[in-house]
Amino acid sequence: MSYFINFENSYAKELSEICEKCNPTGFPRSEILLKNYSLAEELGIDRKFIDSKECLNIFSGTSLPKSSNPIAQAYSGHQFGHFNPQLGDGRAILLGEIKNKDIQLKGIGQTPFSRRGDGKSALSPVLREYVISEFMHSINIPTTRSLSAIKTNEIVLRETEQPGGILTRVAKSHIRIGTFQYARSKNNEILKALADYSINRHYPELNNTDNKYLSFFAAVCDKQAYLISKWMSVGFIHGVMNTDNMAISGETIDYGPCAFMDRYDPRTVFSSIDHNGRYCYQNQPAILVWNLSKFAETLIPLINENLEKSVKQLTEVLQLTMPSYQEYFYRDIGQKLGLLDIDKRNIELIKNYLKILESDSIDFTLSFTDLSKVLIKEKKLKDSVFRSVKNFDDWYQNWVQELTIKNTGIKKIAKDMNCINPCYIPRNHIIEEALNNAVNNDMSKINKLLEIFENPYKKQNISEDYLNPSNSEFPYVTFCGT
Repeated sequence: MSYFINFENSYAKELSEICEKCNPTGFPRSEILLKNYSLAEELGIDRKFIDSKECLNIFSGTSLPKSSNPIAQAYSGHQFGHFNPQLGDGRAILLGEIKNKDIQLKGIGQTPFSRRGDGKSALSPVLREYVISEFMHSINIPTTRSLSAIKTNEIVLRETEQPGGILTRVAKSHIRIGTFQYARSKNNEILKALADYSINRHYPELNNTDNKYLSFFAAVCDKQAYLISKWMSVGFIHGVMNTDNMAISGETIDYGPCAFMDRYDPRTVFSSIDHNGRYCYQNQPAILVWNLSKFAETLIPLINENLEKSVKQLTEVLQLTMPSYQEYFYRDIGQKLGLLDIDKRNIELIKNYLKILESDSIDFTLSFTDLSKVLIKEKKLKDSVFRSVKNFDDWYQNWVQELTIKNTGIKKIAKDMNCINPCYIPRNHIIEEALNNAVNNDMSKINKLLEIFENPYKKQNISEDYLNPSNSEFPYVTFCGT
């Protein structure tokens, strides 16, 4: 029996000037290590197809469906503040769209944008993105997702010889701020076509506004402010917030040297290439605005025929981004603390809480889960992560008083906190151990993590190692995998 997968190719058809036709490199000895059945179901893809040889052939680049018009997308980008006019998909090929979602093969071989790269990916970063993106999805943070992770059974040469891998990535689209930077460098007709395509695909309701391009900019600003607030609320550090890694759909994209903060330190940075901490935890909101300012520059010709008016209008919208982010952030952290009304008093309560976490190097994730347990006497303060904090009782009493003012039962508050504060996150040392095992043909720990992350809010009968940070004295360092 044969199973079918049908692609639309709207990007390839409507924006041919900013992409290049190219076929995937075939990896005929490949095997699928991970299959995302729930995502396949959302896309209307039959489970039998996911299990079929035909699926493996397509996602390993060995065969190409007739409906696919494969392309590599072009884009520019500010990378660590420096502009590169010619980037593009150097190791990824877009097969097409299913239900308005991009289906992209990452690590599938050379493209016209590979420059001197081999276009391949090691298996470890493929599995890393699969696991972390599924975790992000499970806690309702907008993200690209992974339909499959494939082992190519070929060797990729990086610092050492490593097994190769291919990720089937699913996204609302792969349109980035860098895509607009590239289109702007071409001409205004291409820029307008990209903007119209993006609006029609992601924000169709804006077609009825007075200035749809200005409204489009405002919508992207809001989506990005919401996204970065969500990152900050779980201690997620992206690591490479270059303009070519920021999607206009508002999804987390490009899981390279990302990681999750253990002890709360706003200066935390993990990436081996971020030597000056440009993309450290505390800088992410400022980089959000910086990136959006570069996006605004690309839209200037579309907003108003008068240059000064166009710049003024875009600036007015951009200036609302940081206040919008702060509103999202205090709301998110407030909810994690059981505070539903965010006023000046509660904002001060949140700030003081974060100061406590920083001054005493308290684990960010455990602080919230322990707090709810202390609240309902499930755990004593002396047994919690706050046990060594001087005068913590002062903050604690102010917090409890604020909770009880709202006349909401303490047990319900603790229950609500437990529903939004994961007790399990992709702990760095656990992820590394799982990946090391996987490249040595042991997928058990990767599979265990995926099982845990189906409901990371629920305490499970497993090793405490999954809950707790590493005891290592050495700083954790991540690498981009290219």
